[in-house]
Amino acid sequence: MDFSLSEEQKLLKDSVNRFLEENYSIDLRKSMIDDRQTMSGPVWEGLAKLGLLGIPFPEKYGGFGGGGIETMLVMEAIGEHLVIEPYLSTVIIAGGLVNIGGADWQKQIILPGIVDGSMLLSFAHMEADSRFSLSDVRTTAKPDGGNWVLEGQKSMVLHGPVAEKLIVSARTEGDADDEQGVTLFIVECDDENLGGHEYPLFDGTRALDVQFNGVKVGPESVIGQLGKGMTLIEEAVDFALAAVCAEAVGVMNRTHQMTLEYLKTREQFGVPIARFQALQHRAVDMFIKVEQARSMAILASGSLEFDDPLERRRSLIAAKEYIGRVGREIGQEAIQLHGGMGMTQEMAVGHYFKRLEAIDLMFGDSAHQRARFAKLSDTAAPTEYVQPRKKWKQI
Repeated sequence: MDFSLSEEQKLLKDSVNRFLEENYSIDLRKSMIDDRQTMSGPVWEGLAKLGLLGIPFPEKYGGFGGGGIETMLVMEAIGEHLVIEPYLSTVIIAGGLVNIGGADWQKQIILPGIVDGSMLLSFAHMEADSRFSLSDVRTTAKPDGGNWVLEGQKSMVLHGPVAEKLIVSARTEGDADDEQGVTLFIVECDDENLGGHEYPLFDGTRALDVQFNGVKVGPESVIGQLGKGMTLIEEAVDFALAAVCAEAVGVMNRTHQMTLEYLKTREQFGVPIARFQALQHRAVDMFIKVEQARSMAILASGSLEFDDPLERRRSLIAAKEYIGRVGREIGQEAIQLHGGMGMTQEMAVGHYFKRLEAIDLMFGDSAHQRARFAKLSDTAAPTEYVQPRKKWKQI
């Protein structure tokens, strides 16, 4: 299998890395976190001008028409530079939901706004007791004439503080944790019946807890079919899994590079500690793990093109499990090789380690992914994945 990049993909990789190298730094990131900023306007505008916000969207809506590999290149660069911009929440997840399940007129309104950087969205799905279960939705949407009234709470809405619109999952029928009966709604963030509070996460990004107190939305706010929202959510999460795997590889790669630089400059007994063979072996082990993680991220991104949904999901789960587990090992090793300095806020390596920990928890940590993989393997009949399918099937 040929893993080499096309000329167009190489240009994309070079352009995003060059832009972030020139316009984004760890000092800028630290100042933004200290000032409680969720994003940098100039950086987001720059990403839009480069066309990076339109990577996964069709050209008819102003997008790039790219696939999983193009998204992987952007997310890996975001990880390398530890960017806190709402690319994952707006472009990959919320924008992905609109792109997958929205009506054409909804796409014409929302997607061009995402592409040019003028519209920010977040996905409000997680709830306090849901843990990693996607189908555990207790927020309700009840009919009121031709409208819908939303009641409930959503937790940890990523980059919610800067969102203009929320895509909200709410139960229109059935009981909590039922696979069916969940519907997606577009909610304006300036609604007077929408409340909540924002707060920082341990990796420096900011999130929002949202309270829906009788928020009324019209029928035009529904994305996809009533009660069929889980199909869209699971497909969007598949894309998000591939994206965070690529981001984690970027984080790991920069963590390894910083550790090598530290070993070359830190002296003990009058010589750089990089001269010590035991530390050389540990640095090589880190490099091997980074390259293995990169291979898994390529597998995850490539699997988005699979016709067979089961095979795609198995590849994504395996990649997320391995990258989450190895990311922690690389982060711990980097902290140890930096010594006491690695635990301070002044050293960038600690910030990278926190991001790796946050990525591991997204959409289920390594232990959760192992359980998902085992369950998927136990319950799936061979005939469900031997023959390729053209259309996605809910599992």
